[in-house]
Formats: sequence, C-alpha cells, structure tokens
Amino acid sequence: MSRNRLNFERAASLPDSAPNALIDRLPASWTPYVQLARIDRPIGWWLLLLPCWWSDALAGIARRQGPDWGHLVLFTIGAVAMRGAGSVWNDLIDREIDAQVERTRMRPLPSGRVTPFAAKVFLVALALVGALVLFSLNAFAVALGLASLGIVAVYPFAKRYTFWPQAVLGLAFAWGGLMGWAAAMGSLSAPAALIYACAIFWTIGYDTIYALQDARDDAVVGVRSTARLFGEDVRLGVGAFYGLAFLAGAFAIETAHGGRFALLGLAGFGLHLAWQVWRIRLNDPAGALRLFRANRDAGLILFAGLALDGLAARFYS
Repeated sequence: MSRNRLNFERAASLPDSAPNALIDRLPASWTPYVQLARIDRPIGWWLLLLPCWWSDALAGIARRQGPDWGHLVLFTIGAVAMRGAGSVWNDLIDREIDAQVERTRMRPLPSGRVTPFAAKVFLVALALVGALVLFSLNAFAVALGLASLGIVAVYPFAKRYTFWPQAVLGLAFAWGGLMGWAAAMGSLSAPAALIYACAIFWTIGYDTIYALQDARDDAVVGVRSTARLFGEDVRLGVGAFYGLAFLAGAFAIETAHGGRFALLGLAGFGLHLAWQVWRIRLNDPAGALRLFRANRDAGLILFAGLALDGLAARFYS
C-alpha cells in the first residue's frame, strides 16, 4: 500500500477532516500529530484568526490607514499554533468522552495513536510558537493575550456543567476581536469591545451548528450543548445569535467611523449568516459540517469590507 493511500485512510477515519488535506502528503508518522492539532481541519484556525483580522482592520479604519499587514501575518501564525495547542489540551481532557462518541472515537488520543505524555510535549511546543508571536506585540497586547489563557483552560470542562459551552468557546475564540485593536492601538476602546461581542455571538451560532453533528451521542454520554438546549428550535436560536452578531458589528463600524465598504462587508456577512440559518436541518450531520465550514467565507466577507474601507480612507481622504 502506498504512503499516500495509507495516510488517506488514516485521515478518513476522522469524518470532519477536510478533503485533500495536507495530511495526505506528509509522512505517516506525522499523521496523528497533524490530526491532534487539527491541521487537517483548517476551519478551526480560520475561525480563531478572523476576529483578529476584523479587529485589526477596524483599527485601520479608525486610524485611516488600513490594516497592518505585518500584524495580519503574525496573527495567522499565532492562530494556527494556538488552535493546535487548544485542541491538544481539549483532547487530553476529553479523551474518555471522545472514545464514546462516534465522530471522535478515532482521534489520536482515544484511539491510542498518541500517548498522553507525547501529547503534552507537543502541546508545549505549540504553545512556545504562540508565545513567540505574542511577545512580538506591544506590552498591552501581550498582557491581554495572556489573560485569555484562563478561558481557554476552562472551556473543555464547560460541557460537563452547562448547556452553554458554546458561550465559553465564544469568549475564547473571539478574543482576537480585542487583540487586533490592542496590537494596533496599545489600548482598548468601544469598537474593539463591540467587534469582540460580534465575534462571541457569531461563535455561539456557528458552534451550535457544529454541535448538531453530535447531539444524539451527546445525549447518551451526558455532554451538554446549545444544540441540545435549543432542540427543535435550533434554527431560531442560531438566528437570534447571528442577528446579535450583525447588530454588534454594525455598532462597531459606526463607533470606528466606518464607511460604505465596511457596511457592504457587513451586509454580505449578514446575508451569509441568514443563508446558513435557512439551510439548517435537524438530523443532517454532513449538512451541519458544511454550514459550519462555510463560516470562513462569511468572516472573510466582513474582513474584506473592513480592510477596503480602511484603505479607501487612507488613499482618498
């Protein structure tokens, strides 16, 4: 059997791996670590990254200079590393639960392909990469970034005690909504808080869609989620949080004195979210995964509008 074929079969054992992933072209010994860090599922780091980009672009509007391209690159590296570190931490905590859920039972830790000790070493290596990125920013942004670690540490336990683990994830994944502004400005103000709120509501919405994949197994093993909480009303629940995300984004643009390009980006973002709500179907795990992944495009639409608005202000004011 060829190496590529072997890697493909191993990647296919995880049903949410992206098609034609990088994993298919790497040595077989790397496969479980790539899966552990979710590198074969790039949507995770995209969703962590996009609030950083939104926030940086929003600061670019306020400064009438456009995005800081150096920061965008740093945030990208940091998002890949910290998404990986967070995933390893989550899987270490959840490995017994994951072994009982069909979608997750073949992950590297519950399947035994990576030992807990090796996972911890890998976690430290990923965290060091993230730290190098963080400490290249200003002192205020460094302190702010370190403050997020408490939320990240708590998240894996939330599903055991509350039906709102998506809200805890939102607090963590949306943190970039503060970081982009802090890196550019060295402080925080209303637009940053509002784009952070936008990202929190967005995260609750898309992660509820994601949780629809596991709702049946979660009920058996006792894992809580907003997908289970909303039940038959999941479309209404997701729609409400997406609506709040749109409103918070509108206020963020207003307080940063954004113009027509930012509003066009927000309009496109809102239409994409509305399309997702319309497409939600219960008992359709594959459809839920497709809608969840589509949020990369929704986030990029908003970023494009914010970035163009800042560039327009720079060159035509």
